[in-house]
Amino acid sequence: MTFTKSLLASTVLMGALATSAYAQTEINWWHAMGGTNGERIDKMAADFNASQSDYVVKPSYKGNYTETMTAAIAAFRAGEQPHLVQVFEVGTATMMAAKGAIYPVEKLMADAGEPFNGDDYLPAVVSYYQTPEGELLSMPFNSSTPVLWYNADALEAAGVEVPGTWEEVDAAAKALVDNGMKCGISFGWQSWVMIENFSAWHDLALGTKENGFAGFDTELTFNNDQVAARLQAVADMQADNKFVYGGRRGDSLPMFTNGECGMWMNSSAYYGSIVGQAKFKFGQTMLPLDKTVADAPQNSIIGGATLWALQGHESDEYKGLAQFLTYLSSPEVQAWWHQETGYVPITKAAAELSKEQGFYESNPGTDTAIKQLSLNTPTANSRGLRFGNFVQIRDVINEEMEALWAGNISAQEALDNAANRGNDLLRKFERSVK
Repeated sequence: MTFTKSLLASTVLMGALATSAYAQTEINWWHAMGGTNGERIDKMAADFNASQSDYVVKPSYKGNYTETMTAAIAAFRAGEQPHLVQVFEVGTATMMAAKGAIYPVEKLMADAGEPFNGDDYLPAVVSYYQTPEGELLSMPFNSSTPVLWYNADALEAAGVEVPGTWEEVDAAAKALVDNGMKCGISFGWQSWVMIENFSAWHDLALGTKENGFAGFDTELTFNNDQVAARLQAVADMQADNKFVYGGRRGDSLPMFTNGECGMWMNSSAYYGSIVGQAKFKFGQTMLPLDKTVADAPQNSIIGGATLWALQGHESDEYKGLAQFLTYLSSPEVQAWWHQETGYVPITKAAAELSKEQGFYESNPGTDTAIKQLSLNTPTANSRGLRFGNFVQIRDVINEEMEALWAGNISAQEALDNAANRGNDLLRKFERSVK
C-alpha cells in the first residue's frame, strides 16, 4: 500500500471511530454523593459506559440532597433538566407535585421495552415510592435504615450486653459512663431516627391520611404521649452524660468512631465510614424497643434516596436511561454497592447474592438493616411518610428538638411546636398543588 493510500485509510478509520464516539447518546445524572460514594457512582457509570457503545452516562455532583433536588427543579423550569436526578426520600411528595416534570420509572421502563418486575425489590423499599395503585414512581438506589451501632470493646469492658430495649440502653449508657467514657449514646438525623423511625418501629402514626400516602390534606400527629415520653427520657439522660447530643445529620459520627460515645444511632450506610475510622471492635444491632409502647417491633422505614427520571428528552435517550437503570439494579452491582457502603441491597437477588458470597458471615450484623425492614409486612403507620414540604418540616423538628436538648422546653412542648409549625407548612404545600 502506498503512503497516500495508507494515510487515506487511516483517516477514514479515525473518522469512523470519531463518528462512532460522537454518535453515543449522552445521559446526564445529577446526584448528591460526595467523597468516596461519589467515586463509587463514577465507577458504576464508567462500568456501564464500557459495557456498551450506544450510550454514555455522565454523573454530576450537585451538592447535598436538598441542593440537588432544588437544582433539578430549577433546571426543569429553565428547560435544562438532566435525565436522572437523585432525590432523598422526604422529597417524594415534592417531586410528585411537580406536574409534568417526572417520568414515572415503571412507565419509563415499559415505554422503553425494558424488563421490569416490582416484585424483585424489597417490599419495605419499593412501597415507599409507589402510588396508591402500585405504580413505581422512582427507582430505589441508595436505601438505608437507622440501626444501633455499638462499641463492642467498650460494652465488654463495662460488663454489659448489647441492649435490645430502651431500658437496657439506659443501663448500658450508665455503665459506659461509669467506666470512663465521655458519653453513653448519641444519634444523628434526629427526626428520622427518633421520631419517624421510633414511630414506625412501634407502629405509631406520624400523621393522618396514612402518614400522607392517602392525601395531601393530612395533619401531623407525632406529638403524642408515647413519643413525648421517650424524648423526655432521653433529654433527662443528659444529666449524667448518658446521652450527649452531637448535631444534625452525621455530625456526631466522630463521637462514636473516636471512642467518646459507646453507642450511636444512625444510618446503616455509615458502615464504610466506621470501618475506615474505628480502631475498636464494633457491631450493629436492631433499634431498641420501648416496652412501655409496644410488646414487639413492627418494622423500620428507609432513608436514603431514589433516582427520578425527568420529562423533556428524546425517546432514544430514555431507552438508554432504562438500560442504565436495569444495570444499576442488577444483583452484581447492587451487592457490590451494598457491601461497600452499608446501604440496603434494594433487590432480593442482591441480598441473596451477598449471602452466597459470604459477606454476612464474614461481617456479622451487616444484614441488620435488611432484617429490620423485612421484620413484618408494613402497616399504614410503618410504610413510610409522604408529607409535602417535609424537608422544611424536618428543619422545624430539628430546631424544636435542639431547644429540648438545651433545656429550654419540655419534650411535649417541642413536639407540639413542631407539629403546629409543620401543619402550617403542610397547608402551604396543599395550597400550592391545588
